Amino acid sequence: MHIQDSHWTSASAVVPGGGTVGASTAQGRGEGPRTTPLRVDAQRNLEHVLRAAREVFGELGYGAPMEDVARRARVGVGTVYRRFPSKDVLVRRIAEEETARLTDQARTALGQEDEPWSALSRFLRTSVASGAGRLLPPQVLRVGVGEDDTVPAGARVPQQRVQPGSGELRLVQDGSVPGVPGDEDPGVAALLDVVGRLVERARTAGELRPDVSVSDVLLVIATAAPSLPDQVQQAAASARLLDILLEGLRSR
Repeated sequence: MHIQDSHWTSASAVVPGGGTVGASTAQGRGEGPRTTPLRVDAQRNLEHVLRAAREVFGELGYGAPMEDVARRARVGVGTVYRRFPSKDVLVRRIAEEETARLTDQARTALGQEDEPWSALSRFLRTSVASGAGRLLPPQVLRVGVGEDDTVPAGARVPQQRVQPGSGELRLVQDGSVPGVPGDEDPGVAALLDVVGRLVERARTAGELRPDVSVSDVLLVIATAAPSLPDQVQQAAASARLLDILLEGLRSR
């Protein structure tokens, strides 16, 4: 049995001064942000959809269909579309929330850790433990590969763009993932800025390999956050993998 959204059904609404307006006027014509609070059951449905979207996209990627999100949320797919008129809107909402969460984690590490390597490693450990890496906007994970570089068939790697003559990882945007904020988005720009400060501090202190870039750090977050069916195994695997990756980032 599906849980359906509830809507205001009264024919009129009271306005300041004792007058009333028609229900269609009170609700608006869908041309602006909603000004009335959601009913309790509608708010609950919204929370279920957002939680389900984080889980589904985290496990299957942003290409997962809306039907999967609806099934996980235990609501009808129509309920999902009433809250989010297109998949692009839902994807952007999730990506923006995860980008903001990563930015907050980076700022906390930057502000609370005086030692550069401790700040960078704290950010990485916190981000990986939160699972945010599985929901990083794919637009900030582009791999630039040389013309002679090859990728094994079937390998699950970030989407790629060929940059002749270089195997360096770059942050680029080509708009191939609709609805996902790219590096021109203000939220993503804020993330790149604060992570850049963490990277620069650790590099200047001689604790980070000089060839490590911001995009390398973001790739570590994405790589060290595997999606496994058992949460205990997932946490252990993430911690183990991150320890190995951190060793690879440190200068010798």
